[in-house]
Amino acid sequence: MKVVTVVGARPQFIKAAVVSHVLRKKHTEILVHTGQHFDHNMSDLFFEELDIPKPDYNLGISGGTHAEMTGRMMIAIEEALQKEKPDWLLVYGDTNSTLAAALAAAKLHIPVCHAEAGARLHSLNNPEEINRVCTDHVGTLLLASTQTSLDELKKENLGGRSLFVGDPMYDAFRVYSEKLNIKDIRLRLLTGEEIPVPDSFYYLTCHREENTKEDMSLLEILRAMDTLEAPTVYPVHPRNRNHALKLQAQHGLSKVFLTEPVGYLESACLVLHAEKIVTDSGGLQREAFFAGKKCVTVFGIPIWPETMVFHRNDLARPDAEDILEKLDLKQQIDDSYQPFGDGHAAEQIVRALEGCK
Repeated sequence: MKVVTVVGARPQFIKAAVVSHVLRKKHTEILVHTGQHFDHNMSDLFFEELDIPKPDYNLGISGGTHAEMTGRMMIAIEEALQKEKPDWLLVYGDTNSTLAAALAAAKLHIPVCHAEAGARLHSLNNPEEINRVCTDHVGTLLLASTQTSLDELKKENLGGRSLFVGDPMYDAFRVYSEKLNIKDIRLRLLTGEEIPVPDSFYYLTCHREENTKEDMSLLEILRAMDTLEAPTVYPVHPRNRNHALKLQAQHGLSKVFLTEPVGYLESACLVLHAEKIVTDSGGLQREAFFAGKKCVTVFGIPIWPETMVFHRNDLARPDAEDILEKLDLKQQIDDSYQPFGDGHAAEQIVRALEGCK
């Protein structure tokens, strides 16, 4: 069996790592990197530390409007698919890379397997929602990470081509989160200084446009973190670098450590050792859940409702008072509640592909 896997963003690299290690034991995989995340800390480092083979195709496509990016990707991916003639296209998640690859393959009559299918926000104001829905509806094999996602697919009359396999992000976290010793990690501040990880710290990630486009939203998030008893580690997305530095300088946010982006191994280790987590990332809120860490998600819609039980993960507005109030809510952990599968999603994804040959 020959599979072309298309990835373009950090969460997809992580999922592809665990699945590729299983897939390549018996089958041929061609890896296509669209370039949607392109700098070293956002892309190359992930391939190195997760031991993913270098991409067979690196398309170098990033920037522009959604339509411009998706269109350029479709053209380049179509060329790769025509050359490789795979039995399957495998895509993950909900990026422009996902949609471009699915559309290109479907028009070439190449079966499309969508891992992490069925995730829904029920808001077309979210561009990723459009990518998810369209990919699922042209997909041949839809692999859901949770029972909720599978139920959503059934509501859309897609149940006949859908399976629950679990979340490959859970596989990855189980494998990689303890690869590093927290004492060995050195954080590089945006000012250039290197510092050790504090003995006690909170972990913040914040990159969504809804939280970073206006000064007040990001400032409220940073103000909340600055009032906590321990410092906060905040790896800053390159897009927000100047914005975050300006706010820190203007408002004296001395307890928020603005750092360069970190690799996956470092991030997973930080999650495992943080006191609590504040994020707007769909991936990081799941990792907080896997690690048993209290999480607050600064977003207006539940992204992974499975995590929002027993105050494991609470939604907050970009408002300092609301964030702090939600952080104070005490979580309860029920070890029998495992909505993301048994940690062997990669094997189930490969078996599903083999069963549909």
